[in-house]
Amino acid sequence: MTDMQSEVKKTGMPAAVPYIIGNEAAERFSFYGIRAIMTTFLVAQFFNPTQNPELQAVAEAKSNELSHLFVTLAYFMPLVGGILADWFLGKYRVILYVSMLYAAGNLMVALNTENLSLFSLGLIMIAVAAGGIKSCVSANVGDQFDKSNEHLLSKMYGWFYFTINTGSIVATALIPIIYKHYGAKIAFGIPGILMVVATVIFWLGRDKYVRVPPSGYKRENFISITSAAIWEGLLSIFRKKPIVAEAGTTFWVDLGKKYQFSESAIDGVQAVYRILMIFAFTPIFWALWDQNLSEWVLQAAKLDRNLFGYELLTEQVQTFNPIFLVGMIPVFTYFIFPAIEKAGLKVTPLKKIGAGLVLTALTFVIIALLQEKIDQGFHPSVIWQILAYLILAAAEVLVSVTCLEYAYTHSPKSMKSTMSALYLLGISAGNLFVSLVNNSISNGGFFSHYTGARYYWLFFGIMCGFIVLYMLVSRRLPEKRYVGMEESIEA
Repeated sequence: MTDMQSEVKKTGMPAAVPYIIGNEAAERFSFYGIRAIMTTFLVAQFFNPTQNPELQAVAEAKSNELSHLFVTLAYFMPLVGGILADWFLGKYRVILYVSMLYAAGNLMVALNTENLSLFSLGLIMIAVAAGGIKSCVSANVGDQFDKSNEHLLSKMYGWFYFTINTGSIVATALIPIIYKHYGAKIAFGIPGILMVVATVIFWLGRDKYVRVPPSGYKRENFISITSAAIWEGLLSIFRKKPIVAEAGTTFWVDLGKKYQFSESAIDGVQAVYRILMIFAFTPIFWALWDQNLSEWVLQAAKLDRNLFGYELLTEQVQTFNPIFLVGMIPVFTYFIFPAIEKAGLKVTPLKKIGAGLVLTALTFVIIALLQEKIDQGFHPSVIWQILAYLILAAAEVLVSVTCLEYAYTHSPKSMKSTMSALYLLGISAGNLFVSLVNNSISNGGFFSHYTGARYYWLFFGIMCGFIVLYMLVSRRLPEKRYVGMEESIEA
């Protein structure tokens, strides 16, 4: 190909895109369709089928525990899937294999709605597969573009994001209706059918994909350098002899010299740890956020769900989450942030994240006050919970979207994939904490007294503590931006 030919701009999307998008749309429909009815189904089918009021609090805790464990695994597995794709199998094989596992997991869930052990096994299969896909699919989309059509990449990711949220909206609106009228087997089975179709579609596009081959194990990666740093730190403690041997040098410089790590790799790891000082606050955000798809759903069952003459199903209330989120992004981008800047206030990523944490705490004030009314025997209007969803969507824009931007701009090219994996691990950690709290409640442990409104006030208090810590840490955080800097190392 000549230089002139390579500069010709293509107007059409790569041929592989429809196959990738189709697979992603079905996967998101499946994931959110299952989550839409999971908590209410577990309570009604397994943990309190007789609807005994005395068992309801423990039943809900057990349901929440399992739901959050499902999310914990789903957001831990991208780390594993990314390593398998980048080092050993390549993205195409990982997506194909885990899509097959996904479909099998859906089948296991749909066929075992009366067997908790096999139902849970199906959920594990789905969580593993969902994590594997999440680690590869967005990067696989980017692999299909080159210099001739890279101007279409932004538009492609716009459609990609639209597909994710559309799958979520349709699933959370439709699956509860199917569950009510046709039962659990059909409601859980439809996402499985879609995953089978999606897997076949993805496989049919096998000859159209641009496949970036796996790179094999690379020595200069975050785990290797961190392990070496920990080892040297331990040696310095026990031998009382620090690694630094030359005057004027630092621990990291001498670590690079001793283990022959490049300067750019060492700088990349240091950047990761700077960002982790901020990401350390994301688990508590996700611990609260993910309750809107579990605890809040169970709360909705006790509300007056009449909205302008239409009786919302319990599981449909959560549909407001993706609807508000899609609407909030342009509102903040084109109106709120420019207005704040025009007023003379600097809008920085760290300020956005801090504001998002405050808004998240505010949503739990609303939810806790609602729960107090429920505990007193009232049935308050669902409008108050919808208001909480609105504020939570704003918080997600401020925290989640900003964290992804911050990770990209403040980490070198060699560590951007690492930061994505660590960010998703924060979601996993937050859900694991909530799961452990609910396990304690269901088993009469330390948190057993935190039921009803006290449960939500507990998380509000924890968030307030983290907000204070965030204010102290973020003001002292050194910043180093990497946008526009060229690097040669790939971890």
